[in-house]
Amino acid sequence: MQHPGDQASDQAGERERLLAAFTRVRGFTERICEPLTVEDHMLQVVVEASPPRWHLAHVTWFFETFLLRSYLPGYRVFHERFEYLFNSYYEQTGTGFWPRPERGLLSRPTVAEIHDYRRHVDAAMAALIADCPAADWPAVAERLATGINHEQQHQELLLTDIKRNLAHNPLRPAYRADLPESPRGDPSPAQYLPFEGGLVEIGAEGEGFAWDNERPRHRVYLAPFALADRLVSNGEYLEFIEDGGYENPALWLSDGWATVKERGWSAPLYWEQGGDGWQVMTLAGMRPLSPAEPVCHLSYYEADAFATWAGRRLPTEAEWEHAAAGIPVDGNLVESGRLHPRPAGKGAGGLRQVFGDCWEWTASAYLPYPGYRAPAGALGEYNGKFMCNQMVLRGGSCATASDHLRVSYRNFFHPYERWQFQGLRLAEDR
Repeated sequence: MQHPGDQASDQAGERERLLAAFTRVRGFTERICEPLTVEDHMLQVVVEASPPRWHLAHVTWFFETFLLRSYLPGYRVFHERFEYLFNSYYEQTGTGFWPRPERGLLSRPTVAEIHDYRRHVDAAMAALIADCPAADWPAVAERLATGINHEQQHQELLLTDIKRNLAHNPLRPAYRADLPESPRGDPSPAQYLPFEGGLVEIGAEGEGFAWDNERPRHRVYLAPFALADRLVSNGEYLEFIEDGGYENPALWLSDGWATVKERGWSAPLYWEQGGDGWQVMTLAGMRPLSPAEPVCHLSYYEADAFATWAGRRLPTEAEWEHAAAGIPVDGNLVESGRLHPRPAGKGAGGLRQVFGDCWEWTASAYLPYPGYRAPAGALGEYNGKFMCNQMVLRGGSCATASDHLRVSYRNFFHPYERWQFQGLRLAEDR
């Protein structure tokens, strides 16, 4: 049995660690927004890309709603209507929420007022972390870790939403013109690495933070398979386009072909063809397409059609996790400061680009693991209610924080969505 003094010491250390993480993550969100004008903060050009000002407020609402209102005695709510304006989709909070398609239609509160809101909540959170009674601390610590990881998810959404909003402008303005360009040179040819399969375990393990959709850890049987050692490149995808890939219904799922015709797709999102060849919109503005970079901003439909054209397939999420197990979370992630995928470089005998660069579409529908139960209350809405009509992606992107990822991390989007940094890795049967 642990001595009460040891428990207090452990709790003090955990409070210090979580306060440091909270402060660091909150600061990074605001640094992401520093290059933006006030006008940029207001933009919402499509339903899925929320205005930056909304992200700044929503992640703050999360801490106020799920921590301060419940656990900080005497907490003064910054503005009662913010609970309605900046709720995303939580039905069980009882307040309802402003419609997602109309987030860009509100000029008030101002960006300055939202920053005041952030400072108000940050000060209250510091007080809660310092003064929370020991009996309440385990619940507070769990919700605080959730809130920190929630904000990290919105940091990635901020970057992809900024890119989507700026790309709508015919001036194609840069978010940051100083971002580095990729090195030249083609990656070495993809090699297919074999895996024996068999009865394997996937899912989060241990006591560290993981989302509920990563649990419970469970066994899965895998037939022998092989994975490409790197992501598909722009140059390889260009061959698919030039071979009539967007004009051949035999390559596409029925829903995918209907989407291609309805939306007039002929290339990945942000690709533009002009007199000087293909250009691509980046967070640094328009740049020449680099054949060596991983192809990104693909829908699931496009990824699946390319795999069919290439005579291969997408991996399942269980195959991906089994193959990636034991590989450190390292790569072209948000800490690199590139904010754009980079070429794979030369192979060294193992899997490359496992973490970072592009989220990798898998062939797996987003479904609950065996034995999954959504947590009780409004926080149980975070993942469970979306386990329908979406597909799983793995591995993170150039806009994902390294300490936010794990090999068991499951991202998910509708198969037609492509504004995230989404690419693919090919698989084959053995």
